[in-house]
Amino acid sequence: MPEVLVVFDAQLASPGGRRWIAQACGAIADDSLWEGWIEFLPLGAEESPVRTPRETEQPNRDDLVYWAQGLTAVYLDGALTRALKAHGMPSRKRVSAQPAFEGPARAGHVSNEESTPRAILNPFDVFQEGEDILIAQLGALDTPRLRDIAVAYGFVERSEGADGSREGLTARIVAGARSGLSQPTSETRRER
Repeated sequence: MPEVLVVFDAQLASPGGRRWIAQACGAIADDSLWEGWIEFLPLGAEESPVRTPRETEQPNRDDLVYWAQGLTAVYLDGALTRALKAHGMPSRKRVSAQPAFEGPARAGHVSNEESTPRAILNPFDVFQEGEDILIAQLGALDTPRLRDIAVAYGFVERSEGADGSREGLTARIVAGARSGLSQPTSETRRER
């Protein structure tokens, strides 16, 4: 059963001045891992909630709560942009402390390849919003998550990524997204 893990205090504004409250939600996925997504509840009377696709998958609830508690305002701004882009502008109001959805928005193909790390963001999509936004969102992530993105999108080999610093991994991801030359792995293709 889905649950609200964190309700964020700060209101977010979307283009056009619409105001939103974000909440990180989670549930056990079909593969018995915990998946997390972000819901945005509108403060306007004419709007409906929107959600992101799965933002993360963790081995247990405690790790999912840890992920949710570490989300920054910059990350939430980017997630709101992605959610609005994917779902269009909302049309009805619904505000509650319960999840609005049973799970995250599903991507297309689901891969069973377990050896590929799961990237918590798509650097190509975020780069389209602006290089500075990509840099800001990467700056909000810890080294293991940066490593997962760099390896999953082929910006570094797994062996190189193990020794990479935050700054080095960030530089490789930004350079790769800028060039657009990397071929995503089969795991990340399903999330694009």
